[in-house]
Amino acid sequence: MLNTKRSSINNYENGTTFPPVNILIGLSDLFHLSIDTLVRINLPGLRESQMYVIEHGSDVFVKGNEVRVLATTVDARNKENIEIVSIKAKAGYTTGYFDPEFISALPNFQLPMLTREKKYRAFQISGDSMLPVRDKSWVVGEYVQDLHTIKDDHPYIVLTLNEGVVFKNVRNELAEKGSLRMISLNTEYDPYDLPIGEIREVWKFVLYITDEIPESADNQQIYKKLEQIQQEIGKMRNQAANQT
Repeated sequence: MLNTKRSSINNYENGTTFPPVNILIGLSDLFHLSIDTLVRINLPGLRESQMYVIEHGSDVFVKGNEVRVLATTVDARNKENIEIVSIKAKAGYTTGYFDPEFISALPNFQLPMLTREKKYRAFQISGDSMLPVRDKSWVVGEYVQDLHTIKDDHPYIVLTLNEGVVFKNVRNELAEKGSLRMISLNTEYDPYDLPIGEIREVWKFVLYITDEIPESADNQQIYKKLEQIQQEIGKMRNQAANQT
């Protein structure tokens, strides 16, 4: 297929000689990998999930994404860990997300029901913008290599340049506006646009862990109505007292 001799291919595989440019171009086309990936990345040294990403068409050089191999950790059996980013660790993660030493210092755990072909990380969220997922709950995300695969109206954990780690429903408007539309489940928070230049990492929501049973949306609406009624009654009482 490369229009070259079998002995030449054998020499390339054994490291006896290095392929010339025309052969590198042929290999690049044949395996749908960029020449940069072939010569710069130590492919045998990649983790299973990292190799899976490349084999399934998300070569960072070809896709034009940020050129970076995700920092990760493994257990004694060479199985990838799920690193834990607590609320306290969020500030450090914003600047150390690409640093293998910082990532290796994070606590970690395993969830055997998750596939080994993907990379996962757990983040502790803060605030009430994504109710019924409560404040201080833990959300587990699957690493997204290609931002253009983000699905509309799905929850994602996004590491941003200025806001740190945020957890929102996302609408993919990269093609139209060059940004993601960030939407809270709690309607008291307004949606906003996040430009692609401010995005550092994206993790697709997989599951969340909490020690509280979430209240239903109906109960929340009832509580809000009761609060409004109580406020109205208070105003009426004050008005009646002022008139007397």
